[in-house]
Amino acid sequence: VKLVFVWSLLQVTRPGLSPHLSRLLPPSLLFSDHHRLENCMLGVRCLHHIVLNTPPAELRQFNRAEVLYEALFKHLYRTEAAIIQVAHDTSLTLPPPTQLKPPSASTSSRRKPCRHDDVLRLMLTHMEAENKVVLRRVYAAALPAYIDRVGVAVCRHLWRLERVVLGYLEVRDPPEEATRLRMLEALQKTTRAAWPRMACRVDALLRCLLRLMVDVSSDSELCDSLRRQLMDESAACLRLLDAASHGHMQVSHLLHEAS
Repeated sequence: VKLVFVWSLLQVTRPGLSPHLSRLLPPSLLFSDHHRLENCMLGVRCLHHIVLNTPPAELRQFNRAEVLYEALFKHLYRTEAAIIQVAHDTSLTLPPPTQLKPPSASTSSRRKPCRHDDVLRLMLTHMEAENKVVLRRVYAAALPAYIDRVGVAVCRHLWRLERVVLGYLEVRDPPEEATRLRMLEALQKTTRAAWPRMACRVDALLRCLLRLMVDVSSDSELCDSLRRQLMDESAACLRLLDAASHGHMQVSHLLHEAS
């Protein structure tokens, strides 16, 4: 019966899903909360499909988006890479909560943390202690998108984010180096969003990036295209950090020496 329900749900797409949302969402939530892994995975897949095929306004009605977020958030504590990946994908697709009173430009009130701040904080905590390659790849793949979501509020997470970036860039991830590439992307997005706070972190990041470029240039197992991609992304990080430090890094000289 459960496979029939899941198959039937996955066949219904926008706009045909919205009229039946009140009947499709509760069973999907029950599946996602099941103690058996296969049922839990089916439930999370159903929730992901519902979020993708339901208008944001429909998800905001009756606090459905918050219910979905709470159901997904607890799956981020799991250790199964497949569930964590789908949970992150679905969480990133959820519409943000409606802001009833926009902040005034004349006020200096701090931006309130959102649900993505909570996810990013939890994910960075897990990333620091994670040693399984498959989970490191899942976390690294999701990190740039969460930095985009929180924007300048990434300043709240800079201390832990810096440690994660430094740690992940030091470890090889053959054969595609997907983790390193995503961490370089995350560093670029962080530098653009929080550039006034990056000057005090330039020294540690500079040493890490230069070590990475030296390692990449001497790694005989890397193909030329991947080596060039890593070098280009590292150089882009250096240029952004140089701009954040008002040119004190003399990045053009460093890049010339590295080449």
